[in-house]
Amino acid sequence: MYLLLAGIVLMIWNFNRIGLVADMSWWWVLSPFALAVAWWTWADMSGYTKRKEMEKMDQKKQERIDKHRAALGIRSRKR
Repeated sequence: MYLLLAGIVLMIWNFNRIGLVADMSWWWVLSPFALAVAWWTWADMSGYTKRKEMEKMDQKKQERIDKHRAALGIRSRKR
């Protein structure tokens, strides 16, 4: 996400000829977009994205269980 935002900012700055980016080649300005695509491809192929999603789901599930146990007056297990 950060690479995508950096690419958008650099593209706007280069298009409007603002600051140090005004003299940069378009290849350098657009390179964060290519890096973002490479990152997303790697994240999807390696399972990183799915693993992070499963961790979030497990955390929400555990919080829900702890909330229900607290409502019932049962002490929750600490991991």
